[in-house]
Amino acid sequence: MTTQAQTSANLFMVRPACFQANPHTLSSNAFQGNVTESSDVLRRRATEEFDAMVDALRACGVRPLIFTDTAEPEKPDAVFPNNWISTHADGTVILYPMETPSRRAERRADIVVSLSEQHGFAIRRVVDLTDLEHRGLFLEGTGSLVLDRVERLAYVGWSSRTHAAALAAFTAETGYAALSFHTADASGRPVYHTNVMMSIGSRYALICAEAIADAEVRVKVLRRLQDSGRALVEISLQQMSAFAGNLLEIDLGTEGPLIAMSNSAFAALSADQRGTLEGCGRLLPIPIETIETVGGGSVRCMIAEIFLPHGGGP
Repeated sequence: MTTQAQTSANLFMVRPACFQANPHTLSSNAFQGNVTESSDVLRRRATEEFDAMVDALRACGVRPLIFTDTAEPEKPDAVFPNNWISTHADGTVILYPMETPSRRAERRADIVVSLSEQHGFAIRRVVDLTDLEHRGLFLEGTGSLVLDRVERLAYVGWSSRTHAAALAAFTAETGYAALSFHTADASGRPVYHTNVMMSIGSRYALICAEAIADAEVRVKVLRRLQDSGRALVEISLQQMSAFAGNLLEIDLGTEGPLIAMSNSAFAALSADQRGTLEGCGRLLPIPIETIETVGGGSVRCMIAEIFLPHGGGP
């Protein structure tokens, strides 16, 4: 695959239509909280938070493409599109196998077509891994995979949503190497997605190393991140539980990088950690309490990066 930058200025997001607590994901996602409000209240709050997040990004110069979730079938987690798709600088689109049947309808061919036909991105190859679902093999996009796109290395935490055979299919199609590890949160449960425990930008690498269960593997991962030349930020299990690992760097060109995160993530970081990140980009805290608490995902989960080239040439 073509060499590419770590970050992108091009993004898409999906405005939720049927946001609610998803009981089918609760068993594997410890970040989902208790729900007391009605579905109507949750949907209204989630939509308001989504719109405010888009406004905050636009105020910083980011111009995300916004697609609207369809009402049928109901897709409570459609606001988290990074789990079903990734795009790459050589024009490749990858569609991923997802654990929960209620989430599989989030994959939308019309969005993929729109990226090309309406928005001018060149799609030269579609890699569809979704048949692996029939074998109980899952790999949930850039939730399961934290990609160092410069080093062509995927960091992968094992969980019920991330399986070795599916990872092997990804590496075979992309040429990426993989550095995988078993994880455990404060309760000893696997961390459901790698992107809630780590984030890699162009100049920083943030990780909850405590969540890597094996001490020797933990050292190996930390060494590899340090060897990449990035500023290393380690967060605790408690900070991870506040989504301090679920950050995303966005390319703003000459204005420098923007590092988007939730308000809860920003509040959980120490002054020193914030200082290190501020040396790598402008920090943008975003209030998404309902989406985080009910959906169990945060800012990075809500953004699908577009690395596709423009135009239709070879």
